[in-house]
Amino acid sequence: MKRLEGKAALVTGAAKRIGRSVALALAEAGANVAVTYNSSQREAEETAEALHGHHVKAIILPCDVRIPESVHAAVAAAAGEFGRLDLLVNNAGFFETAPLEAIGIEQWDRMFEINTRGPFLMAQAALPHLRAARGRIVNIGSLGGLHPWATHAHYCTSKAALHMLTLTMAKAFAPEITVNCVAPGMITNGEVDPAYEHFAQKTPMGRNGVPGDVAEAVLFFACGPRFITGQILAVDGGLSL
Repeated sequence: MKRLEGKAALVTGAAKRIGRSVALALAEAGANVAVTYNSSQREAEETAEALHGHHVKAIILPCDVRIPESVHAAVAAAAGEFGRLDLLVNNAGFFETAPLEAIGIEQWDRMFEINTRGPFLMAQAALPHLRAARGRIVNIGSLGGLHPWATHAHYCTSKAALHMLTLTMAKAFAPEITVNCVAPGMITNGEVDPAYEHFAQKTPMGRNGVPGDVAEAVLFFACGPRFITGQILAVDGGLSL
């Protein structure tokens, strides 16, 4: 069933990994998809080719979510290509491990520029198009935004801020736009990595997640009841329990 047929989506940072899976799930549901990338042009082109396999329109757009001019250009290009914008998925993000006492100002600021300010800028730029379409925003948060990880303080704090941004946008943009957030737990590409196996052992569902698990959650918020807004959905197999 093509639940998103005729709709247009913009997915940031969708050249690979979770973003790519999200873009493919949306295309399979019938949506035309704009994919933004920063430094991964080749992977973005490969993703667009895969999207075309679902018989939808797909474009790739260079975008640095830290730069307002770049954000506005990407949104304008997507809306111009498709004639509308129904869904914004703020997936572009940055992850880094660092002891709290060793985090420098530049590290801290970069984390927030990408993980928190980026979605804020994207939402502002897309707002007129999403209001016109009675559209939706889905932010990609993190289990780290719900639970503290001692070696990822700047990452966890930036994602916690994104979760709060989700809640405030849900109130500010209602009733025309729904805003929700998917907070993945430990997500791997399906391979067995000894470095992450201990997470699987602690997870009630007995495994780590894969990008497709996150994509299905995004698809729920993209297609589900419009009465659902301002929700943070942990996709972690019960790891947080």
